[in-house]
Amino acid sequence: MLKKIVILCALAVTPVLAGEAYYVGDDGMHKTHWMRDTFRDMAEDLQEANSEGKRLMVIIEQRGCVYCTKMHEQVFPDPEIKAMIEDNYFVVQMNMFGDTEVTDFDGETLPEKEMISKWNIIFTPTMMFFDDELPPEGTTSAQAAVMIMPGAFGKFTTLSMFKYILEKRNEGDEHFQKYVARILAERDAN
Repeated sequence: MLKKIVILCALAVTPVLAGEAYYVGDDGMHKTHWMRDTFRDMAEDLQEANSEGKRLMVIIEQRGCVYCTKMHEQVFPDPEIKAMIEDNYFVVQMNMFGDTEVTDFDGETLPEKEMISKWNIIFTPTMMFFDDELPPEGTTSAQAAVMIMPGAFGKFTTLSMFKYILEKRNEGDEHFQKYVARILAERDAN
């Protein structure tokens, strides 16, 4: 019996390795090696992302989320998506019902669950993408997000969103849905 307990304890604290897709942390949420453990200060996280030449992405998840599981098992491990995240995104995970304090761009500090409610996020997973510029004073993260992707999507849509943000297409006049339709049409033409 003692052997089983030791093995289970070892599994509970085993960090995710670069080749693994994810593990479930003590908080019941999926963890990956590309997620950053920060102080959850949005301005600091944005500055750190910029210092690494990456785009800030916040992913909001919760314990027991079947859609989060789908993303971590079927979408994020895809080699192209995994490389896209690792090379280009600074990812901070937040718990929809968590108590860790978050400092918003507007300076307000609240527990995750209250901050996420303030941002009107009601679904997990939700990915929030941010520009590389600090937003004007008094701006919330919900207002500063250049794109919010609620829900679990397949590989093609998720990769398309990552590319759309990375290429700063959100700054142009091509809506994301039209961008996806154009990519599909080009792919079908070839």
